[in-house]
Amino acid sequence: MSDELAVTVRDLTRVFGDFVAVDHISLEVPRGSIFGFLGPNGSGKSTTIRMLCGLLLPSGGSGRVLGFDVLREPEAIKRRVGYMSQKFSLYDDLRVEENIDFFAGLYNVPRAKRAARRAWVLEMAGLADKRRALTRDLAAGWKQRLALGCAVLHEPPLLFLDEPTSGVDPLSRRRFWDLIARMASAGTTVFVTTHYMEEAEYCDALALIYRGRLIAEGAPARLKREAVTRTVLEVRVERPYAALEALESLPQAGDAALFGDTLHVSVDEAEPASAAIRERLAAEDIRLDSIEPIVHPWRTPSSP
Repeated sequence: MSDELAVTVRDLTRVFGDFVAVDHISLEVPRGSIFGFLGPNGSGKSTTIRMLCGLLLPSGGSGRVLGFDVLREPEAIKRRVGYMSQKFSLYDDLRVEENIDFFAGLYNVPRAKRAARRAWVLEMAGLADKRRALTRDLAAGWKQRLALGCAVLHEPPLLFLDEPTSGVDPLSRRRFWDLIARMASAGTTVFVTTHYMEEAEYCDALALIYRGRLIAEGAPARLKREAVTRTVLEVRVERPYAALEALESLPQAGDAALFGDTLHVSVDEAEPASAAIRERLAAEDIRLDSIEPIVHPWRTPSSP
């Protein structure tokens, strides 16, 4: 593995019974970069990140993380990476600083450094005045910052973030990404999964996964030029799973997929498709909260 690469995998595969969750993906992540792994719910993002963290053994393929083999050296990988799971994983009944102290011990941070690392986390996360607060009483955005701080207590060179801003308001998401950018600028490699399209803009490179397969990768601007040929509508509904099923047979809807608690629907023309979607959801008695275009087809300067 090149010293310039934090992660490299070839034909990485994970099978659960008859279900192929990750299907022969290959990718490289340069050191010091923010690498975005984008895809809808159930596409294989979390399964991939768990294999790269040493938490789940691959069914096939090969890979190295920080120079260690994902098949033969998962324990070595665990000790050297930071991992923030999709689900909030801290202890609600502990105070903020108690959570920090607990994870400092879990990550074997030397005792002589723990006070300094605790102070750094509190300052980085903006939680110095909330250090004695119960974690359960924190707003979602503050909880995510605390979880991020605990994940990097041991100063890992590579940080895995699995949908870290899911369920967080837009302002808190923006502040969270500011923290990620500062870490990357200091040399930390960040591998982040997300289903928010706008967060892709913050990454140095992207890989798009769909139904377990890698379908595109490259810089965000290049992927926009090459891949975005249709309008993407964001559809917010009361029952997203029922709505997805209702729209699958709608000709105007094109491809529809769950992204978090919303639907993303690719269409040729926004207005007639929006009208058809509204009609179908009304017929199925599914409440529609909003529908709006979030990605427009790329137009070159010479296009009409």
